[in-house]
Amino acid sequence: MQIIFDIAKRDITFLKRGLDFRDAGLVFAGRHLTLEDCRQDYGETRYITVGVLSERMVVLVWTPRGAARR
Repeated sequence: MQIIFDIAKRDITFLKRGLDFRDAGLVFAGRHLTLEDCRQDYGETRYITVGVLSERMVVLVWTPRGAARR
């Protein structure tokens, strides 16, 4: 699975939290829960995934872009 992301947001998250968007695929490879985010109309389908990365619970918010996740 291809994960695409904004490099500037990745850098900020890595500096603030020590989490690297490049490792997001590991969350999907392990035990996780994904639900559609229906809280409002985002103009696209959005999902919220809860899983584990580096022994920490993480929450990913993403949208499908073709075969990729952004």
